[in-house]
Amino acid sequence: MWGVPYLFIKVAVDAGLSPAFVAWARIALAALLVVPLAVRRGALRDLSGRWLAIAAYAATEIAVPFVLIASGEQYISSSLTAILIATMPLMVALLSVRLSPADRPTGRRLVGLVIGLGGVVALLGVDVGGRPNELLGAGLVLVATLGYATAPIIVSRRLADLDPLGPVAVSLVVSAVALLPAALFSPPHAMPSPAALGSIAVLGVACTAVGLIAFFQLIAEAGPSRASVVTYVNPLVAVVAGVLALGEHLGAMSLAGLLLILGGSWLSTAASRADPSLARVPRARSG
Repeated sequence: MWGVPYLFIKVAVDAGLSPAFVAWARIALAALLVVPLAVRRGALRDLSGRWLAIAAYAATEIAVPFVLIASGEQYISSSLTAILIATMPLMVALLSVRLSPADRPTGRRLVGLVIGLGGVVALLGVDVGGRPNELLGAGLVLVATLGYATAPIIVSRRLADLDPLGPVAVSLVVSAVALLPAALFSPPHAMPSPAALGSIAVLGVACTAVGLIAFFQLIAEAGPSRASVVTYVNPLVAVVAGVLALGEHLGAMSLAGLLLILGGSWLSTAASRADPSLARVPRARSG
């Protein structure tokens, strides 16, 4: 579920759909599915006083990253996109230095951070170095990943005690409204192809509606650092999907960068059994 979005985003933008329209369409579709469920379950009743946190979550997890990733995939492959997004645990560790001093990486975790960032340097400096368009695409994806790394911290500090359906539903509506002008400014010039329409459907239903609710729940259960390790699976799924479905090629440096990023992420998110950052995260309500 979290490894295939990059494939379908690539299909959609290569079919001529604008990044803003792709992002808006998947968000609007997800909102149509999630909002009625949230209303029926009464998940919107407890959001008073949380609007600023929800707006920040919507911006960092949905509206801005979705547009940036689709924009980046105009220039780079879906495989490279997933590898770059695998730096999310590294960025969570970096943000912890500033936002959560008690969870500041030291020792083995600090070594992992350096190793993982070395993988990013290898990708940007060697694999796509000298190709300005690809560097631009990679940069857009990395900025989106910074948003993805910020969102779990917002959830764990301000929203983790809520039913996930409530904040996710409101965030989808806020994001859809915010992106509507950009989508109207760059609509499809013709009826999208069946492949593009199918991609939007998968992105909206599985990768956005179901994916956001599941990840929100995961943050509440495991904490932001541990939740971010789902990105270990993402690039592996995305690379296989990109190679088999789109004929993408994974070079030696991309593979080396992937291994460095995954190894560094594993080390940088390591924690003791008595990790206080996990103990203070409340469990989300279920049912």
